[in-house]
Amino acid sequence: MLQSKRQQYGLHLLLFCLTLVTTTIAGAEWRYGKLFFLGPEGFSWTGTFTWAEYVGGLYFSLPFLGVLTVHEFGHYFTARYYRTAVTLPYYIPLWFGITSSIGTMGAFIRIKERIFSRRQFFDIGVAGPLAGFVVAVPLLVYAFTHLPQPEYIFSIHPEYEQYGLNYAQHVYQDGFGNFSLGKNLLFILFEEYVADPALVPNRYEIIHYPFVFAGFLALFFTALNLLPIGQLDGGHVLYGLIGYRRFNQLSPIFFALFILYAGLGVISPYTEPMWSEELLVVFAPFAYWAYLKLLGNRNYALAATMAMVLLQYGLSGFFPELEAYFWLWPFYVLYLVFVLQPAAPKLTYSLYLAGIVLVAQVLISLVFPESDGYSGWLVFGLLLSRVMGLFHPSCPDERPLTPLRKALGILAFIIFLLCFTPTPFIIE
Repeated sequence: MLQSKRQQYGLHLLLFCLTLVTTTIAGAEWRYGKLFFLGPEGFSWTGTFTWAEYVGGLYFSLPFLGVLTVHEFGHYFTARYYRTAVTLPYYIPLWFGITSSIGTMGAFIRIKERIFSRRQFFDIGVAGPLAGFVVAVPLLVYAFTHLPQPEYIFSIHPEYEQYGLNYAQHVYQDGFGNFSLGKNLLFILFEEYVADPALVPNRYEIIHYPFVFAGFLALFFTALNLLPIGQLDGGHVLYGLIGYRRFNQLSPIFFALFILYAGLGVISPYTEPMWSEELLVVFAPFAYWAYLKLLGNRNYALAATMAMVLLQYGLSGFFPELEAYFWLWPFYVLYLVFVLQPAAPKLTYSLYLAGIVLVAQVLISLVFPESDGYSGWLVFGLLLSRVMGLFHPSCPDERPLTPLRKALGILAFIIFLLCFTPTPFIIE
């Protein structure tokens, strides 16, 4: 037993150390605007960073992992307070070296026994986001009150120096491929009322400011966890506030609204889809998975996938000018049915729901031609629907929360509104 516990602690420590390494390298990549394996001279097996640049990555990884760790230990210590069997956080390192990443997919704890009361679900769920937010705010205060001089950006992009501090009028002209961060209410408040306006970085360059970037990601993950859907932290909080029956009535509605926003602009008379046949590497397996879950038979799923792809090939051949529409639109309609199916008791109802969402998206696009969702949320919606689940389990003790806990629940959703970024990462 003792040996097993040591091995388990060793695994947690190993994952944390690996994640510290990967987030440090990722932080250096963002800060200095280059990839680990790809330098000016091409691919390098030994890496392109100096030791000073590695150390520079710590200015991102330490605050970012600090907020993430406080968040997870908020859950952990609250669970331990209730004597609930729970693991230490499992950190998930994720880094490629040839494309941008943040070095991790986050962390999670695993609760190993049933939770018996709404109060317990609520307390464990709300503790993580509140704890993370409490340390994210001072991080942002420090980040926005210690911004470097505007000339700092010339150390990252020496090519900008020829234009002086008016470089923005020259270097972003073509627009294609530019990457920037979206805005949330709290970030806007810090830019407007905390930072020196003369030092606030251009929105395309915030990624080179490690404390600011780490603070932005802290807010992003706080809001992500506070979505009031399924068994996310926000789901636990809302379940605690309104109970099992009402939560499981509202959660699918919130999810449908989430997908409605995420997919805005995918099917629109004003938007031409972008398509390349290389995307079939992703879309064809997805179609098979979707048909398999919807039809419940491998042979039917394979036949439906092949028939769909062959029909798309045929129509694209006859009408090449409409090729992108014939490929992307059917896959998107299939996606809607697939992710919304768990929200409805029958497949027929999920078809109706998908139709309602699709019609609403098209109507919004007609009335507001500039309306655009965020495709990244479509990926997260797929995870919510098919991996995490949209509903919340019941518990034996369904007694309402105390007034103080209800106030904390309202505070948690105010934090969600302050931190949520509708379009967090923008690639033009």
